[in-house]
Amino acid sequence: MIGILLITHGTFGESLVQNVCHILNRRPPLMAQLGLTPQDDPLDTLPLARELVTQVDEGDGVLIMTDVLGASPSNLTLKLLEPGRVEGVAGVSLPMVLRALTYRKGEMKTLVKKAVSGGRDGVINMHRQ
Repeated sequence: MIGILLITHGTFGESLVQNVCHILNRRPPLMAQLGLTPQDDPLDTLPLARELVTQVDEGDGVLIMTDVLGASPSNLTLKLLEPGRVEGVAGVSLPMVLRALTYRKGEMKTLVKKAVSGGRDGVINMHRQ
């Protein structure tokens, strides 16, 4: 099973984990989060991030999901990537996380595609009929 690590601003990642637990009625295995504060130096946080990758990886790799491309969490994520083993996706949302959890028993390439499509498909213009 592919591990999932959320690296986000502040408590956003923890909020996503809490909502996933609420929806699934349990905490998914091999899932962790790291929230960066404005005071955090991403280079100082790198060892902890590496440790979290190790904790959620049981041999099938890790998908790291981050919130905003170009910000500190995604810049930290870029330092952790290893193509095919540790992949990253920016723009994390609850639909993206739920889709990733659904498909993480398959291949990394498929999981990345499903996570991205989950985020994209979760954005819908709602209207009353």
